[in-house]
Amino acid sequence: MMEATSETVTIAAGEHGQRLDRVLAARLPSLSRSRLKTLILDGQVAVAGRTIRDPATHVNSGDTFTVTLPAPEPASPAGENIHLNIVYEDDSLIVIDKPAGLVVHPAAGHRSGTLVNALIAHCGDSLSGIGGVKRPGIVHRLDKDTSGLMVVAKTDRAHRSLSKQFADKTGSELERGYLALVWGAPDRPRGTIDAPLDRHRHAREKRAVREDGRAAVTHWEVRERFNGPDGAPVASLIACMLETGRTHQIRLHLAHIGHPIMGDETYAAGFRTKAARLGQTARVALVALGRQALHAYLLAIRHPETGDNLAFQSELPGDFCRLRNALVEEACASRPGRSE
Repeated sequence: MMEATSETVTIAAGEHGQRLDRVLAARLPSLSRSRLKTLILDGQVAVAGRTIRDPATHVNSGDTFTVTLPAPEPASPAGENIHLNIVYEDDSLIVIDKPAGLVVHPAAGHRSGTLVNALIAHCGDSLSGIGGVKRPGIVHRLDKDTSGLMVVAKTDRAHRSLSKQFADKTGSELERGYLALVWGAPDRPRGTIDAPLDRHRHAREKRAVREDGRAAVTHWEVRERFNGPDGAPVASLIACMLETGRTHQIRLHLAHIGHPIMGDETYAAGFRTKAARLGQTARVALVALGRQALHAYLLAIRHPETGDNLAFQSELPGDFCRLRNALVEEACASRPGRSE
């Protein structure tokens, strides 16, 4: 088995005050800047015995940084007999309706039991290899606890075409629509959130709105508003359309405007007490949901071979429907003048 290796870099006078990731990328050309950022965030870079976890750290001349390179992961993922809800499939691509709880590709803590393992078993060697051995065919992804539609490339040509569609924000037929149950109700029917995103400076597993982040744009529209037992708005159903596709984009953008997604333990933690405003049925449904109430219900793409426009829709899953129905029932019961 291969062992971890390390590289050392001593900061020159002319590099004083520069960003750590930029200096390391210049001094270690065999490693990309994104790879070095990941190593820093993973705690693999240290100076004088002290671990550095912020890629933007400003370096001092004379400091010697040690970069630990973990041993490469062996073996490709193995195929596993995991049920797939296939919406569409041909020789170029496959569209699946991912259930909540299914991780898209192997990663730390999820070496097996992922969508990739299921796809390998289903498609064999036909998946595109562009995504690498651990992400064959993967063009985009959904969070583990987000349900809904995903497209996977079965050929390299399809992978290149689909990737271009996902990257092109202006001339593409691509559409990605999501439905979310959120806390509270916006004071207008629709809007656009334009707020750049990047990694949280101190919590690696989170993202944050940052002025120096990558462009991120979400268009939203209120579909339904729900009053609680006290007659005041407690939640709403919002449809979101992505113009960009950043990690946690919808979850973070909705939290940014003060309406985080119900059940989101990462970005709605401060809203836990709002559950007290729900009726008993909705509280039970929210606990049973056990995840963020977010579903990718719409996916439209241009076929990479034929050029035809393909559009798919997915019905809301049962756990999402139960919470939504409970909110509807309680909103109806709270209407003034309602009599049994």
